[in-house]
Amino acid sequence: MSDRIGVLGGMGPYAGLDLAKKIFDETLASTDQEHLDVMLLSAPRVPDRTAFLLGNGGENPAAEILAALATLEAGGARVVGMSCNTAHAPAILDEVIGHLRAGSSRLRFVSMIEETARYLEELRPTPRRVGVLSTTGTLRTRLYSAPLEARGFLVLEPDETVQAELVQAAIFHPVHGIKAQSNPVSEKARVDVRGAISHVVNKGAEIVLLACTELPLAVTEKELEGVRLVDPTRILARALIRETNPEKLRREP
Repeated sequence: MSDRIGVLGGMGPYAGLDLAKKIFDETLASTDQEHLDVMLLSAPRVPDRTAFLLGNGGENPAAEILAALATLEAGGARVVGMSCNTAHAPAILDEVIGHLRAGSSRLRFVSMIEETARYLEELRPTPRRVGVLSTTGTLRTRLYSAPLEARGFLVLEPDETVQAELVQAAIFHPVHGIKAQSNPVSEKARVDVRGAISHVVNKGAEIVLLACTELPLAVTEKELEGVRLVDPTRILARALIRETNPEKLRREP
C-alpha cells in the first residue's frame, strides 16, 4: 500500500474538502479499491492566519497546526498537504517545519507555494506576467511574489482598494464572504472575485493565480476573459499523488 496522504483542512473547512476531492479527481481509478488512502482532518481551531500576519492580535497558528499534524501522523499519514495558502507564510510555516525536523516526525510536507511556482515555470509557453489574487496576509508577506519574481515572473497584484473591497471582502465578509457562505458561494462573492480577475487582466496579466484556497470555490472556470486561471489546490492535489503513487496520477489534459 502507498503512503497515506494527510490533508490538513479547516482553513476554511470547505477548502480542505476541496483538496480531498481534487485528490480523488486527479487519481487514475475505476473502482473504490483503486483510489489512494487519504485522511482528512478539518481543524477549524487553527487561529486566523491573516490576522496574525497583519499584527491584529492572536497567537501564531503554528502551534495548532503542529497539533493537527500530530493527529494526522498518529492516524498513519506520511505525506501531508495543507489547504491554506496563507498558512505557508514563513512566520508560520518555518516554525512548523522546524518543530517537525527537530522531533521524530516521519511526515513529508508538500508545499503548495513551491509546487505552484514550479508549475508556472514549467508551463509552455511560459507566461511572464502573473496576476495574483490572495488574502491580504499572503499579499503583504509576498508569499507568492518573492518566489515568482525570483524565477523571472512579473507579478501583478490588485490595487489597494480592489484588494480590500473585492478580494478580501469576497473571502472574509461576514454575510456574503466565501468563508461565511461556502456551499453555495454567494453571487456577490462570485461577482467580486470576477471583478478582481478583470482588474489584474486589465493590468496586463497573462495568467491569474487564485492564491487563496477559497477563491477556486467561487470561480470554478479554467479560463476567464481569455486568460487561464491557475488553482493551487489542484496543483497540490497532483503533487500529493505524485509523492505517494505517481503511476496513479492522471495525465494533464
